[in-house]
Amino acid sequence: MKTLIASLALTTLSALAQDGGYLFLTFRGEATPMSEQIHFMVSEDGLDWQQLNHGEPVLVSHVGEKGVRDPYILPSPDRSKFFLIATDLSINLTKHDWGRAVRGGSKSLVVWESKNLLDWSEPRLVKVAPDTAGCTWAPEAIYDEQRGEYMVFWASTTSDDDFGKQRIWAAHTKDFRTFGKPFVYIEKPTTVIDTTIVRDQGTYYRFTKDEKHKAITLEKSKNLMTGWEDMPDFSLGRLTGYEGPACFRLKSNKPGEDGKWCLLLDWYATGRGYQPYVTDDLAGGEFVERDAMKFPFHPVRHGSVLPVTKEEMASLIGKWGKFEIGSDSPQVKTRNIVVDTAAGTVELPVMPGTDLKAFDPQLTTNSGAEIKPKGPQDFSKGPVVYHIGADRTLEVSAVENHNPVLNGYFADPDTIWSEKEKKFFIYPTSDGYDGWSGTYFKAFSSPDLVNWTDEGVILDLGKDVKWADRNAWAPCMIERKINGKYRYFYYFTAAQKIGVAASDEPTGPFRDLGKPIVDFKPRGVTGGQEIDPDVFEDPESGKCYLYWGNGYLAAGELSADMASVNRRTVKVLTPDETFREGIHIFYRKGTYYFLWSEDDTRSPNYRVRYAMAKTPLGPLEIPENNLVIARHDDEGIFGTGHNSSISVPGTDEHYLVYHRFTYPHGIEMGDRAGFHREICIDRMEFDENGYIRQVTPTHSGVTRK
Repeated sequence: MKTLIASLALTTLSALAQDGGYLFLTFRGEATPMSEQIHFMVSEDGLDWQQLNHGEPVLVSHVGEKGVRDPYILPSPDRSKFFLIATDLSINLTKHDWGRAVRGGSKSLVVWESKNLLDWSEPRLVKVAPDTAGCTWAPEAIYDEQRGEYMVFWASTTSDDDFGKQRIWAAHTKDFRTFGKPFVYIEKPTTVIDTTIVRDQGTYYRFTKDEKHKAITLEKSKNLMTGWEDMPDFSLGRLTGYEGPACFRLKSNKPGEDGKWCLLLDWYATGRGYQPYVTDDLAGGEFVERDAMKFPFHPVRHGSVLPVTKEEMASLIGKWGKFEIGSDSPQVKTRNIVVDTAAGTVELPVMPGTDLKAFDPQLTTNSGAEIKPKGPQDFSKGPVVYHIGADRTLEVSAVENHNPVLNGYFADPDTIWSEKEKKFFIYPTSDGYDGWSGTYFKAFSSPDLVNWTDEGVILDLGKDVKWADRNAWAPCMIERKINGKYRYFYYFTAAQKIGVAASDEPTGPFRDLGKPIVDFKPRGVTGGQEIDPDVFEDPESGKCYLYWGNGYLAAGELSADMASVNRRTVKVLTPDETFREGIHIFYRKGTYYFLWSEDDTRSPNYRVRYAMAKTPLGPLEIPENNLVIARHDDEGIFGTGHNSSISVPGTDEHYLVYHRFTYPHGIEMGDRAGFHREICIDRMEFDENGYIRQVTPTHSGVTRK
């Protein structure tokens, strides 16, 4: 296997941004026990964030519920000490029991402290909520100058309301060890949670989530304890589906942003994470959307941001970071940059058609060191030598690899050739979300299987689908000509059920049927999930079939309107013990090919096998050597599975379309590689007997014109 890693060992931090940067503390959801711990990220501009500690948590709680959420960090007034407080809660370890968390949750906070952001105390559990409290969530703190002590505030339910209502409680402390008597700080007619407070020019501003309306409110006061007034002109007050507000002052090198306030809102309703909004006048309440933040992982959940000095930034990177090489060029597939530390080389994968004779890679480093040469260089004859600061030299090459074919994290691709549009289309799962928690689907088009255009979101759960709002997985598409008009039927997984949406165009808009069409198990099946559909039109009979299943394979005829499965025709076709999921069917020269994925998508050994049949409902015949594609260690390619296929119209030219772990970082991610996947295409060929020759996964991908 090649020695491939994402970054070079740190030897110097010569020149960070002059004004320092930002530290972001967050947690990552409920997918694993380590997701509900404290993760650190840093940024020089508050926009492009880099993970520390290789993406692993920096701080882990072994007290209370042994999980922490909603971290908040606060420096002392003289910045000689930093206090970190968090919700004492593990949804993962309690099997996602939110009812228990609300009614019988912790009455304590988890507290760490540090003098330098590097060396942290052991976590301690401190009871702050009243005995009648049902939970202690999303704690934050602010220094009360009038009292000369800190006020800590959080959301709790109380038994007085039968745990039906949350309000903001507070208590004072001088040392985050001993707390005064808790009191109700914010009382509203509705439930309120997730409060954050900032001070600007002698006025306090308080952002709070109103649970009834799922919206953020803004209030102001000259006094921390009394006199709060609603700000009805708050421009974001009509946004819904957000929580976890975090507000901080920008020290930006971006023109026009220095000194502005940045408000982060966690768009939990879509799973897309934090959205930034900025204003230069908190008193006016007018916020405008900022460029989207770039995070190294998703989701990024309710956290807090601390502006840090240049020295603090250098120390954080020095302890938990690495010297990294990146690129700001839109021609570079930045997730796939390969660094070989032993050889001192960098490989930049570039987009198809990039002019390598005059290519400017726009190299960046997290050290801030000067990079030379600048501007376009000739990469067509081989590597170009770059100097990073005074003591580092790298050979940088640019290569046009066509895999992955899409920019970003995507998985479970289904592919069609549209006779109407005379284009190829890919319909994938939107990936990069812990626990496969994505909630929307996109489409991509191409005239040649090489150059792909993002056609945008074509279906958004919750917004477009009323019966499900989670786990948007594994779609499939079919184009049919009905009464002389093209129609498109899009079958998709949501909340472990299968639905269908229809459109007159391959890119939508799609209209959901309004209910799932597969939410049942076939007779005799007791385990598995109703996921991973594949739709197939039999070229011999003209009938259409739907196939599906995880742990089992089922198939049934579709109705004439494509909107239901005839249950009387449903048949279980599970080929053998290797079948896991991801069924795909295609037809060639009188033979029906059934391809499926073996093992777990989080495993490097995830791979594809196949069977053959003479009818679309079997019986299935399994060849002696039925492996279609598997890992290729020498090229650093792992987790090759959940495929579809495509043939070039009018030819016997076939391609396998599949996902793999993101390259080159995926193999280092552990289970997280299973939701950081990317789409690839490689040639698929057959022998003289019609058997599939095993496909070798490549980085070069499709080379046809």
